[in-house]
Amino acid sequence: MSIDYSKFRDLSPFELKDTLISLASSKADRVMLNAGRGNPNFLATLPRAAFFLLGQYALSEARLSLSYLSPGLGGTVRISGIEARFDHFIESNKDKEEAALLGHALSYIRDQMGLPADTFLVEMVEGILGCYYPTPPRMLALSEKIVAQYVLREMVGGRVSLESTDLFATEGGTAAMAYVFHSLKQNNLIKKGDKVAIGMPIFSPYIEIPQLEEYGLEVVPVQADPSLDWQYPDSELEKLRDPAVKIFFCVNPSNPPSVKMNDESLEKIATIVKDRPDLMILTDDVYGTFADGFRSLYAVCPRNTILVYSFSKYFGATGWRLGVIGMHKDNALDASLAQLPADVKAAQAKRYASLTMEPENLKFIDRLVADSRAVALNHTAGLSTPQQVQMVLFSLFALMDHEGRYKATLKSVIRRREEALYHELGVAPAEDANAVDYYTLIDLEDTCRTLYGEDFAKWMLERASTGEILFRVADETGIVLLPGAGFGATRPSARASLANLNEVQYAAIGRSLRKMVDEYHAEFVKNKS
Repeated sequence: MSIDYSKFRDLSPFELKDTLISLASSKADRVMLNAGRGNPNFLATLPRAAFFLLGQYALSEARLSLSYLSPGLGGTVRISGIEARFDHFIESNKDKEEAALLGHALSYIRDQMGLPADTFLVEMVEGILGCYYPTPPRMLALSEKIVAQYVLREMVGGRVSLESTDLFATEGGTAAMAYVFHSLKQNNLIKKGDKVAIGMPIFSPYIEIPQLEEYGLEVVPVQADPSLDWQYPDSELEKLRDPAVKIFFCVNPSNPPSVKMNDESLEKIATIVKDRPDLMILTDDVYGTFADGFRSLYAVCPRNTILVYSFSKYFGATGWRLGVIGMHKDNALDASLAQLPADVKAAQAKRYASLTMEPENLKFIDRLVADSRAVALNHTAGLSTPQQVQMVLFSLFALMDHEGRYKATLKSVIRRREEALYHELGVAPAEDANAVDYYTLIDLEDTCRTLYGEDFAKWMLERASTGEILFRVADETGIVLLPGAGFGATRPSARASLANLNEVQYAAIGRSLRKMVDEYHAEFVKNKS
């Protein structure tokens, strides 16, 4: 029975994937290869091992108090002597690599960052035990400093002062996105009918959320050009000069092209911001740690930029739900709040009156925290403290990796997978110094032109318009790829993650795709004769 594939055309890529998975897994004698999923199949083991060992130390600290009442009961942490007790614990576990990491971490905190070792240990022990509400709710005090040092090193390369940045720890990048959209609306920084510029192609929720009824924003696409190695042409970035465009959303490096914004684009946007100091920017930089010499928009437009970073991909920690929102302490959003009409400011003052005697002076990032818990529950807001401890250990692991071995290994793994796929497909992957290669966009037109010429490429583009190809791939080969169109790509293409399968499986994907192209070409030749 033939399938009318066109009926699936308007689904988002993540709705579409369920249909593709169903087709790909429909044959019992075949292994499904889901290359549509961005969840990596690698993870950082050493900082996790350090987390579990730290938990054992924390329990020993808790058992120093009240344990006489019951074998299963402990008490609050004793600050006095904690550093000596920790040193003894590390020495008694010196044969374990994770103990060495914890010992080096304390040395780094004390000797490199100049933070009090005993205060840090108390924060980590109480944090991993989860025995207190997160205090402050936005982020634990020393945890914020440590994570900020890691994030700013990776995202801005020291171009923004550590002391100038506030962080809000969130349940991954997903929560960060939801919180930002919600608070922008609650604080009248965006309203229905406002224009939002979106750097495309992009992670599809950034396209879908602004068009929801509660936001009702008008999307202005800022299209990256595949002929320019997926950079934004100046003509597209000029759209940001329109005063009706309130905010610019982008993922950098991009998803799915997986290319970081080049220096020319960064400087172009910085120039526009000088002329438009009210322009807000939201940049999702989750893939920045896979890039060489990465610079976030937060590096060049810190006052205007909301920085979102997630630990999910680089550390293989999607299940941990670890992310942060970063904002400059002197930022354009707070300035815009101060310039709102008096009646709007009065309504906001009423909304946040339970938090402070001067609600009109409450910073946007602190409004984010309050709004995340319906304001009234602000006193119990915040990311769980064990999650914050794991975030700290991930950060310290990366900060102390002076030779960059972990990063180099991940980049090598991903790029070998890319080479395997394209080698079997029979085309060369794009050479681009700005490419991160976490994902790849397999361009239908370019692939067909390279393999069999211009006429065949044009014929295949007509077939692509029916929505047939990705469904045939899933049904006949068991391979799941997502359509580039669902991410705002303007050319027929398929997104494949290079992070979630093994090298031999990517080679199998390349072979299967090449076999299908060859079959289409045979049909093309037959129709011509």
